[in-house]
Amino acid sequence: MSARQVIAVASALFAITATTTACGSGDQPPGGENRPSSIQEGTTTYPVTLSNCGTDYTYDGPPERVVVMNGGSVAETSSLLALGVGDRIVANAQSYGTSDVPGRAEAIAALPTGGITLNDLQDIPREAMIGLRPDLVISTHSGGFAAESGFATREDLAGLGANTYVPATACGEAGTVTAAPTIEDSHVMLRDLGLIFDVSGKAEQLIADSMKVVDEVSAKVQGRPVKKVVVVFPGMGTDDLSSIAANGVWNDILARAGAENPFADSSGNVFATVSKEQLAATPVDALVLVNYMNPDPEGNARKILAEFPQWPATRDQRLLVLSDSIYFGPSNDVAVDRIARLVHPDAF
Repeated sequence: MSARQVIAVASALFAITATTTACGSGDQPPGGENRPSSIQEGTTTYPVTLSNCGTDYTYDGPPERVVVMNGGSVAETSSLLALGVGDRIVANAQSYGTSDVPGRAEAIAALPTGGITLNDLQDIPREAMIGLRPDLVISTHSGGFAAESGFATREDLAGLGANTYVPATACGEAGTVTAAPTIEDSHVMLRDLGLIFDVSGKAEQLIADSMKVVDEVSAKVQGRPVKKVVVVFPGMGTDDLSSIAANGVWNDILARAGAENPFADSSGNVFATVSKEQLAATPVDALVLVNYMNPDPEGNARKILAEFPQWPATRDQRLLVLSDSIYFGPSNDVAVDRIARLVHPDAF
């Protein structure tokens, strides 16, 4: 992976807290986000206005020509597929190569790409974007609309009649987080997309199904010793241990699974700066390796364990390979369940 590709992938992990609200009257659904009363009915009343990253966008109907930018994420495309509106995508730049959800990687691979030649950041350049004639463009972060990076700006696209959307957790500048994102942030995007595409009932069902798993797992591990779990992203840096998770949605996932990240800190950095001496001195109970285009992720994980024979994780060979469920997205319940079963097998 080139340095610029690393930046593009890493940008999808950066989560700056922001507020996304829809304008309208009615009760507040779970999560506290203001949404029109139609969300309770499962039917969006158009026109509907959604405030995203501080700007209001009005939808006269469900989008028909959707372009999804890359940024190293699959959360946005996965959410559209989970909501059953993948057929609205005319060009998708997101690809992860694998998924923790059966059939998802294949479904993403089958989506149209629009015949676009991606730029050095592995994303859609301005002229190509304009040529796609989108009515909605979804970016993983605000930088996907930065003119200085060669992208169409939100103003450019508005001039074409296209709305734009960025997940609320990524409205700010990439680099640090002001508050750790949670599973609820993944659900906020599902609710937003449900509203935009008139599938709010489906969004609420997906959230309810996910939280049923999360709550059941959390109940099973409650009161058990909290296990220390290291999350590693091989390929994101110069070596296997250069990209260790610090602050991200994975910390909420770990907490609900009866675990904790020993390298989470108050700095707000997504990745931790940890020496091998610090790693060796930390009693790591389990290793989670995040698979991104890795030809042998389990072998990679065992190689890391072998470097730290003093870890309880190495003694018990307690390792797990995950991919998209550990990121921001619609399937965090999968990661919660699998991590809990890894570190608290007796609870299941």
